[in-house]
Amino acid sequence: MVSALLLSIAVLTGCQSTVSEPGSMMKAAQSPPNPEAAARARTAMAAEYIKSGDLDAAQRSLAIALKTEPRLPEANNMMGVLLQQEGSEPNQIKAEEYFKKAIALKDDFAQARNNYGVFLSSRKRYAEAYTQFELAGSQLGYTERYAALENLGLTAEVLGKPAEAQQAFTQALQANRNSLVARFELAQIFLGQNRVQAARSLYDEYLQLLGGQPQSARSLWLGMRIAHQTQDMGRLQSLAERLQLSYPNSPEYQHYNELLKTGAAWD
Repeated sequence: MVSALLLSIAVLTGCQSTVSEPGSMMKAAQSPPNPEAAARARTAMAAEYIKSGDLDAAQRSLAIALKTEPRLPEANNMMGVLLQQEGSEPNQIKAEEYFKKAIALKDDFAQARNNYGVFLSSRKRYAEAYTQFELAGSQLGYTERYAALENLGLTAEVLGKPAEAQQAFTQALQANRNSLVARFELAQIFLGQNRVQAARSLYDEYLQLLGGQPQSARSLWLGMRIAHQTQDMGRLQSLAERLQLSYPNSPEYQHYNELLKTGAAWD
């Protein structure tokens, strides 16, 4: 689940562009006087194609961009994102090469480091991913710095670094007060530290930001644990019913049933 979350953040981050009008992108790509501007426009077009799921069109656009400006870091980064999204093993190997080239061409390219970290995480190379997220998260001014910090915190949890995870999520929340990931993970951390009221406050804020979106089994289970600790039996029962209805086969619901049967202590 962690890898899936990281990947979804990387696609959004990697596909960002300052170009917003498709017509203006096409016009820039077709204008011959400035090859770099044309390559950047093609890269922005490819980002939009990736967002819409048209990977073939994205590849064609990036091929032109890289033929025009093979040393353009943004085009190399975007090709890495594209090839990773395609998913086949040969393209995974190529994706890593493009991410490495993008970083070699621009050492402080935070977006490429974040995307490379996502790639490494998908390959279960978590220690290497941690380094890339740490570098991306330290780049002040990077518009998606909070996402790199979220990724850093999630990877720290996988690596068994609770203090580093808490610090990363705290920084992510400072960088983006609307971070769902940071609020949720900090609520879990605080509950584990028996800081129940702090956990409850963050969890309630998380639910407000979530709005009408459905809660995951993990989210419902966290709410149940907080309700149990605060003796809010009405809320506990309500969340348990929703967990049973929406996720009857989930590990969270199975664990809840075991607790009811055995009377074991809640974790």
